[in-house]
Amino acid sequence: MSRGGEMVYIPDDSDFSSFRDQCESLEGWHCRYNKAGVTVWSQGQEESCSVQKIKTRISCKDVPAETLYDVLHDTDYRKKWDSNMIETYDIGRLTVNADVGYYSWKCPSPLKNRDFVTLRSWLPLGNDYMIINYSVKHPKYPPRKDFVRAVSLQTGYLIKANGAGACVLYYLTQVDPRGSLPKWVVNRVSQFVAPKAMKKIYKAGLKYPEWKRKHDPGYKPWVYPEQNTLPSVSLAELSVQHADSLENIDETGLPEDHLSTSDHEA
Repeated sequence: MSRGGEMVYIPDDSDFSSFRDQCESLEGWHCRYNKAGVTVWSQGQEESCSVQKIKTRISCKDVPAETLYDVLHDTDYRKKWDSNMIETYDIGRLTVNADVGYYSWKCPSPLKNRDFVTLRSWLPLGNDYMIINYSVKHPKYPPRKDFVRAVSLQTGYLIKANGAGACVLYYLTQVDPRGSLPKWVVNRVSQFVAPKAMKKIYKAGLKYPEWKRKHDPGYKPWVYPEQNTLPSVSLAELSVQHADSLENIDETGLPEDHLSTSDHEA
């Protein structure tokens, strides 16, 4: 996403087109999981490679594409369904379809929790929608002692309308977790974590219309930019987050049998 350069930039049409192609292409991807309407692929040098690309797809019956798009944007609603999230908030806006935000999440115990600062951009294209991000540095949000600052090289969602009132959701991510992870963690992401996360988003989409009716139903700044009250952020304030400038920890020796019980929830 960051084009390998030093300059932070806002993704353009070619970036979104490239992202869509990666979501829809099967070339170079290895299927790791395919059950109950959820498919997971990986793309990496080897199974233990921690900076793999992971791609997942789920068919969402009874959830229109525009509803799922709202779900993935609505930070207030995310607190209801994303049980892995510790904290998320928007830092500031760059343009009508780009902002900077913070997100931290719980890793399976005994791994350390991770966090991100990312530049996020979104694009509605007719009945389809895309949201993509990559990691940036913001001077007011440096790495914290209680988290390992991870790096999103490229992460995003493609939501494709699939007939009336249904859609297909793709999630593609390439993240450097800033740590040498045990092989069981890498395997677990594709076999358990990713499918579970996709099912959560689907269920969240089914429940969103009722929730939104009771929670400021007209407020959707991702659709109506005039509602956005975030402070403006200049690109000049940001820089590309390079992984090699962050702490790297070795967690390869952590045993799988010490997983917290919450990680086994269905």
